[in-house]
Amino acid sequence: MRFGVNTGQANTTWPELLELWQELDRESNYDYLWLVDHFVPGAGGAMGADGPHFEGWTTLAALAMATERVRIGTLVTGNTYRHPAVLAKMATTVDHISGGRLEFGLGAAWHQYEHEVYGIPFHTVRERLERLEESARVIKLLWTEPRPKFEGKHYQLHEPPYNLPNVQQPHPPFLIGGGGEKRTLRTVARYADACNVSGTPEEVRHKFEVLEGHCRDAGRDPSEIRRTMQVMLFLNEDPAFQERVVQGVKAFRGGTEDEARRSVLMGSVEDVRAGVQAFVDVGVEEIYLQQFPRTHRESLLRFSREVIPAFR
Repeated sequence: MRFGVNTGQANTTWPELLELWQELDRESNYDYLWLVDHFVPGAGGAMGADGPHFEGWTTLAALAMATERVRIGTLVTGNTYRHPAVLAKMATTVDHISGGRLEFGLGAAWHQYEHEVYGIPFHTVRERLERLEESARVIKLLWTEPRPKFEGKHYQLHEPPYNLPNVQQPHPPFLIGGGGEKRTLRTVARYADACNVSGTPEEVRHKFEVLEGHCRDAGRDPSEIRRTMQVMLFLNEDPAFQERVVQGVKAFRGGTEDEARRSVLMGSVEDVRAGVQAFVDVGVEEIYLQQFPRTHRESLLRFSREVIPAFR
């Protein structure tokens, strides 16, 4: 098992974020550190969106210089924000800055409020998924073919030169985030080196089964794709606090209170270990922790010291 942290970059200062990343790089058992690709904090709406929030890829480039060991990336880049050829060049640049530690994460984008207030076209779900698949093709072509040509519905390439090449060959690991069963997981099966999903253990198992079906259709060995998930961590044994978390998660994701509780890691160290084991049992190979609304340094360090060694 490998573990990471999605620290995000909301509601913090640059010195605080830098210190956290350097501490987790030097003094933890985490394998990955991630940022998000958003422009405002919050859970996807206007509420809580007024706080500070750093842009993801420029922040990642700076943190690449400030760290040495962990693999780094954005979990995940919103495809709607940048042309894929520009994004490919950005990723290659960070791959060089980091000395070959970049994990390239990409998703269809979901944050409608953010698009609306910044005037970024959001498109329909169908078009976002079409664009995600085309972007995956464009980026892989730029990273693997000399002077590629591509004529898609949304993107085109007209034999561009592409230098420098990536440090990691043939390219940085390509992670696609999202659990959409008809389109997103099919795109994973065709183009990605890793998937990233979320949910209860039962939901995660089902997503992996769907992915295996798409891999069969694509003629691909499912074992080539790393099975990763993002999950919220709450190392807190207070029943009242836990009930607030359950209600908040239920309101965000839907479903029952039991499903909300089992979709997060919460409680004592022993409770959290049991939660991790439940995800391991359904095939998860890597877990990336997320905390909301702020990152709590001490609980991340406790998880590193008291949970991770049990799975190594």
